[in-house]
Amino acid sequence: MSIGRRIAPGLVGIPDEVDVVVVGLGITGAGVALDAVTRGLTVLAVDAHDLAFGTSRWSSKLVHGGLRYLAQGQLAIAHESAVERGILMDVTAPHLVHPLPMLTPVDDAMTRGKAALTWGGLHAGDLLRRTAHTTSRTLPRPRRLNVTETLNLAPSLRADTLRGGLLAWDGQLEDDARLVTTVARTAASYGAEVRTRARVTSATGTRVEVRDELTGTTYAVRARAVVNATGVWAGDLDEQVRLRPSRGTHLVLRGSSLPQTRVAVMVPIPGTSARFAMVLPQPDGTIYVGLTDVPADGPLPDVPVPSEDEVDLLLEVVASTFTTPPTRADVVGAFAGLRPLLEVAGTDETADLSRRHAILTSATGVTTIVGGKLTTYRRMAQDALDALVGSGRLAAGPCRTAGLPLLGAGSPAQLRGLDAPTRLVRRFGTDAPLVLDAARAVTGLTDDELLAPLSDTVPVTLAELVFGVTHEGAHDVDDLLDRRTRVGLVEADRRATGPHAERALALVRASRRTPARALPHL
Repeated sequence: MSIGRRIAPGLVGIPDEVDVVVVGLGITGAGVALDAVTRGLTVLAVDAHDLAFGTSRWSSKLVHGGLRYLAQGQLAIAHESAVERGILMDVTAPHLVHPLPMLTPVDDAMTRGKAALTWGGLHAGDLLRRTAHTTSRTLPRPRRLNVTETLNLAPSLRADTLRGGLLAWDGQLEDDARLVTTVARTAASYGAEVRTRARVTSATGTRVEVRDELTGTTYAVRARAVVNATGVWAGDLDEQVRLRPSRGTHLVLRGSSLPQTRVAVMVPIPGTSARFAMVLPQPDGTIYVGLTDVPADGPLPDVPVPSEDEVDLLLEVVASTFTTPPTRADVVGAFAGLRPLLEVAGTDETADLSRRHAILTSATGVTTIVGGKLTTYRRMAQDALDALVGSGRLAAGPCRTAGLPLLGAGSPAQLRGLDAPTRLVRRFGTDAPLVLDAARAVTGLTDDELLAPLSDTVPVTLAELVFGVTHEGAHDVDDLLDRRTRVGLVEADRRATGPHAERALALVRASRRTPARALPHL
């Protein structure tokens, strides 16, 4: 392995020539950087803002097996999704992706025919699991539940109309932005230069100009290949890219809004055959309700905003399923993400557009990887690098990432055996002791101070914030609250914890001005 590097904001000290420049540090760009560097290539990966700044932090936090694509007849995409889900859960990120029970209530609003169709779909999804060679130990088989079993899993459901439930399993991420950060950190550990606040102002297939957004200084970097992984903004570097972006909105609730909901609840959307609204309990105690799928018209903002109509729609869809359904007063936050959907001739609805990915080469030689979905990021990166190697633009060996654990990955037994707080193990895996050691080295504070929850509603700790600065390239409060943690999804929590983020930044800056023992390595 190369000498590891830490993720850093700005461009000071970057090389003027590398094998590959990657533009964009969402999940796809981070994946391309990791794939390239582990093939022995030199890599500079940049983003104008921060890790996971765009679409990659606005997902449902699910690692899907492709059931929806199977229902649409997109068999290859469905199988690819199931395979990549298995790789994430069993090899690359078992510390960040966990089995999630997903319950579909069978009530008076669901006809027997619709229930039979749904049950058949769940068995088709289980067939996908088996063809992807994911064992039932990782994802159990679907099963029918009676009323009592259903209510034990989701006591807030309406009992008066309930006939039972259908239980299936999929993958759930601890946090989508945490996956991006971990992939980027793993790439840096193998020697990739990973830089944020670095905006590419022009690019060809062999050269980029990058502006340091902290100093205003512009750098020219030569490369053998330039990969555009900027998602819905890919057309800014490659005019041939034709996308039909859609916006997906989620609501954020406190867990007390639907008490003791321990499983995801799938609520069929009226008038559709295979679409559901989802009630998704999160590891931090909140609940997400999502998700819409509407065209994103007009100029694309850096941070999309949910519409009032989408909020109303989600509340309306789930209302009939719960005894005391969530109301506007229960919505403590909301977020929206933009999906980079490829245009398909003859298709009008964004919900029906393909989730396939494509690799395109611009007239100037820039390689664009676009489309796809979070679950398949690793395969997207592999295909992009394979295409560059196959065309002779890069000389490198085969892809290694299908068998390459990310930093912190460990077996369930290894994770259970760690002498570290449960929350840190859940978010950092085997690197949990490193997080605490780094915070101790920088701050000199006691473990009680470093590991105390930031507030009654925010389980994040000061140790995590300090590590976000020292090892994960966080530059300011927004980086810490919006992307290294997800506190910023709830504005009240952001206000309460902002001073803690400022303190973490100040502690790290003070430590850099005075001699101190070396930080623990990556």
